[in-house]
Amino acid sequence: MTLSACRGDPFHRMAVAELGNPGGGTRVECGRLCSTPPDELMGHHIAIVEDEPAIRENYADAFRRQGYRVSGYANRPTALEAFEARLPDLVIIDVTLGDEPEGGFELCRQLRSRSETLPIIFLTARDSDLDAVSGLRLGADDYLTKDISLAHLTARIAALFRRLDALRQPDAQETVLTRGGLRLDLDRLTAAWAGHGVDLTLTEFWIVHALARYPGHVKTRQQLMDAANAVLDDATITSHIKRIRRKFAAEDDTFDAIRTVYGVGYRWLEEPPSTSADPLPTQEETGDRP
Repeated sequence: MTLSACRGDPFHRMAVAELGNPGGGTRVECGRLCSTPPDELMGHHIAIVEDEPAIRENYADAFRRQGYRVSGYANRPTALEAFEARLPDLVIIDVTLGDEPEGGFELCRQLRSRSETLPIIFLTARDSDLDAVSGLRLGADDYLTKDISLAHLTARIAALFRRLDALRQPDAQETVLTRGGLRLDLDRLTAAWAGHGVDLTLTEFWIVHALARYPGHVKTRQQLMDAANAVLDDATITSHIKRIRRKFAAEDDTFDAIRTVYGVGYRWLEEPPSTSADPLPTQEETGDRP
């Protein structure tokens, strides 16, 4: 008898017995052993902050079946206490947490103050546009409602982790992207403008990268969604762009590298308008400036 990983649930080991099969070959029988492998053999760590135990465990079980390590918390103080020791790889937050109607928003604000690159997803029953925009403005990378299917949710999370893992791998072709005053470090997920650091969320970082990688090329809102691994509506993309512009303008009030192309999307200008041959912006290029 040997021990091997259970393909259906990598959080358990299986006792596997190869038994003689009268029809030829072998047949396998296994029994679950309540033993958890060490952390280095397990997947990314997801934290779920959700006040409804049944919902929390439902999502936790689904993520564990995908090979993730999962921690669950019923309220903001308990989650914060755990995060003081170590941040997870991704946090999923409900907006309403117990007796805090907007506890999730406050938790997002506190987490974002500690890490600009920690992936944060809101998963909530509150589906108003105002709540979604509020969550994204606080720095969340995605805002999803609980009617999303588990298959869709796990696929979105897997895509986000693939992008994070790819960033952490050495890339001889491009680890630092420089465009005029912009510097993006793809290994460290950091951005700078004219030598000054600009704190971007993961979604914002990839939107800037998608625009700056090919200066002058127009990127549609769908292309920006794809680059950020997020499913967002046009208004949410607009909110992200405004937030990005404000962050760069805080370091340089002449920042004007992101142009709106009305009805299409956005493009990045490598040189400031005053020193380039690019024509003055028309009304269609300034439609949604903050």
